[in-house]
Amino acid sequence: MFELKWTTEASELYKDLEQRAKLSFANRKKRSQTKSSKIEGLFKQVYKTITLLKSNPRHPSLNTHEYDSIENPYNPKEKIFEAYAQNKTPGAYRVFWCYGPLQQQITILSITPHP
Repeated sequence: MFELKWTTEASELYKDLEQRAKLSFANRKKRSQTKSSKIEGLFKQVYKTITLLKSNPRHPSLNTHEYDSIENPYNPKEKIFEAYAQNKTPGAYRVFWCYGPLQQQITILSITPHP
């Protein structure tokens, strides 16, 4: 298991997604609707991605691969990775991360829709 570290940006994005999903869930329950909203589904997918990263960053469903456009905040010579939260979706969300700063730690850098 890896310990997760979060950049301020990633933490705020995750909390925002979580709050929006909770609000949507509460509104849906008030209206007695059963089908989840898009934001609820998105948060569930991002949550699953973070959980899988924590236990196994090389899990096949994450489609983890190197990403060159972001510099590693701890060591510019080290790699940054991209993991899929969604796939085959317009604007599919990705989680950008790196190993470190210490052994058995992963830093979540950002959670964003694919450009």
